[in-house]
Amino acid sequence: MHRYRTHTCGQLRESDDGQTARLSGWCHRIRDHGGVLFIDLRDHYGITQCVADPDSPVFKTVETFRSEWVVRLDGKVRRRPAGTDNADMATGLIELYITDAEVLGQAAELPLPVFGDQDYPEETRLRYRFLDLRRERLHKNIMLRGKVVDSLRGRMKGQGFNEFATPILTASSPEGARDFLVPSRIHPGKFYALPQAPQQYKQLLMMAGFDRYFQIAPCFRDEDPRADRLPGEFYQLDIEMSFITQEDVFDAIEPVMSGVFQEFANGKTVTPSPWPRVAYADSMQKYGTDKPDLRIRNPYTSAPLEIGDVSEHFRGSNFKVFARLLEAEKNRVWAIPAPGGGQRTFCDRMNSWAQSEGQPGLGYIFWRETDGKTEGAGPIANNIGPERTEAIRQQLSLKAGDAAFFAAGDPAKFAKFAGDARIRVGRELNLVNENAYEFAWIVDFPMYEWNEDEKKIDFSHNPFSMPQGGLDALTSQDPLTIKAFQYDVACNGYELASGGIRNHRPDAMVKAFEIAGYGENDVVERFGALYRAFQYGAPPHGGMAAGVDRIIMLLAGEQNLREVALFPMNQRAEDLLMGAPSDASTKQLRELHMRLNLLEK
Repeated sequence: MHRYRTHTCGQLRESDDGQTARLSGWCHRIRDHGGVLFIDLRDHYGITQCVADPDSPVFKTVETFRSEWVVRLDGKVRRRPAGTDNADMATGLIELYITDAEVLGQAAELPLPVFGDQDYPEETRLRYRFLDLRRERLHKNIMLRGKVVDSLRGRMKGQGFNEFATPILTASSPEGARDFLVPSRIHPGKFYALPQAPQQYKQLLMMAGFDRYFQIAPCFRDEDPRADRLPGEFYQLDIEMSFITQEDVFDAIEPVMSGVFQEFANGKTVTPSPWPRVAYADSMQKYGTDKPDLRIRNPYTSAPLEIGDVSEHFRGSNFKVFARLLEAEKNRVWAIPAPGGGQRTFCDRMNSWAQSEGQPGLGYIFWRETDGKTEGAGPIANNIGPERTEAIRQQLSLKAGDAAFFAAGDPAKFAKFAGDARIRVGRELNLVNENAYEFAWIVDFPMYEWNEDEKKIDFSHNPFSMPQGGLDALTSQDPLTIKAFQYDVACNGYELASGGIRNHRPDAMVKAFEIAGYGENDVVERFGALYRAFQYGAPPHGGMAAGVDRIIMLLAGEQNLREVALFPMNQRAEDLLMGAPSDASTKQLRELHMRLNLLEK
């Protein structure tokens, strides 16, 4: 017999009744039922109920067991007594009657329980992550992660993509976030950088003629953490293709993403191909974000709930706050429809929420039926009069019992708030289809944006993207009107992927950076490898990167990326388990030719 086990704790079935078995695992739960001890023994594969009564030769030993002790148990497999079956367990028809036992590893008093799913402080969970990972939900999430990565990899190879690993120690590159720098011992005063993304390397692979590349790539960015972004390190499905158009990227990636979600959707629906295409400008106006949650539906049309531009109904009205704002050409008034929200109590709740978000308030109209006629109510309705109120209702296709909330000013400043209000309305009024994964391509991103702080034009997204219209657009168009061959994948309110067709023409690349304030020397200095490669026959190419962690978070039904990562950092970018970041010794600093100059606290 094997030293530790003949079966795993998830393996025994009714057909094993009468066999002798040896199991090893953790004491998941211990119950004493009138002198009969029940041990739920757990390993990676499952749980088996093990029983010891006073007649068992090792009863006294089993009595000493405590939660999370690691033990070996020998015994006879037997059918559970009638009425004690557990349909929720794969091993729920049998139990092991213990005849021999050995303690393999005792456990001290636990800082957090493994049995159950109690909510514990994040600091405790991360400091004792090895215990946290024993818990059923997290254990399942990590196993799901492996299966999803395997599925992504298999689907990419099935589409003819080749997997390549790109370097981890590289040069600093302005990708939009801070680099993690690594000092060089051999080259005093110089630094490597951990890659924010394999962007330049994957483009160089296209220069080298490999045609279709992918990688489950680790990426490193020194940025502030948040619920949908891990601090420090994250993983992405990185992709690049040669001799392709934007449509070719969509055709290649859509079945991969759809297929993975369909495989692990667990009963939820997945947007069928082809996915909707939403222009960036339309997405911002209709949903207040470039990553819209299309599960928020209008119950009257079954289409996604859309924000409406109702500026014309307020222009010249007696509601002076909005009427004066609209005297400036760039200002608009947007309405967030709220089907079913036509109660003053709900409107007041929304107003309080807006104030908690730092807004002065949230104006509203709600409609009710009076003597068989639908009428608007509230201060705004009273000010603008029944004709304008009715025109707003008809534009938004609302009915008695519904409401609308208003945001006004420069859309560039209030769009995010309007989008948040739409999400709030959707959740409060149960307009979100929780049993769906709703995908869309967001396309036609602006190539440039105005940096108000520095009074200059900046790249709005990815500086490597090809402008629509190519070099002609760069030389003849107002830069702020140029759109890029740039696209995102949005799903359920998250950006799951981002990419673009690359600017592979050296002259167009230099001109594109020139508009953003960089000279040719800057391009050569910062992107020398790419710039040189483009001189020697560059194929048209493009690609994208999908966030692996976010994909798994959605499929696991979690709200935080730390629930699907093995050993994440906390909100302060600290690894509480390993104690990172840590101090460097004087010897280490000397070898790196470095001296600390810390600010006084």
